[in-house]
Amino acid sequence: MERLHLSWEDLLRLVRRLAEALSGEPFDLVLGVARGGLIPTALLAQALGARNILTAAVMFYEGEEEALPEPVFLQFPPDVLLFGKRVLVVDDVWDSGRTAFAVKARVRRAGGVPVVATLHFKPGRNRVPDRPDFYAEETAAWVVYPWALEAWPEG
Repeated sequence: MERLHLSWEDLLRLVRRLAEALSGEPFDLVLGVARGGLIPTALLAQALGARNILTAAVMFYEGEEEALPEPVFLQFPPDVLLFGKRVLVVDDVWDSGRTAFAVKARVRRAGGVPVVATLHFKPGRNRVPDRPDFYAEETAAWVVYPWALEAWPEG
């Protein structure tokens, strides 16, 4: 699979693009999906002036092609924090869509209204009847974000 290596400058460009698209959208809180979504969440929250930030730890992949049959929610905010709230769910990439789809469903069950924003959307790999509400860029490549271990300099 083709690999797309991003620099920190590339990342900031994508976050700015998302922030511009989201600038008129009202949100009560931001929910970052760990691990890949945490850095984009922090940057996007900063750009949007959002201070109410929660995290969800969801495991669906154990490698590039090793998807688990169901998501494992390792951590998720209590329903009371989501009930009646418009929740901006942020992740790095919408690949198969299964992670974001599961998070959206969990937010809805808690009584919240989820809106998903991702840096990348892979329409050719999408396996759910949904897509991100907002995304910065489409790609078919395996994206190597600057925080990925393989992007770290040696030494």
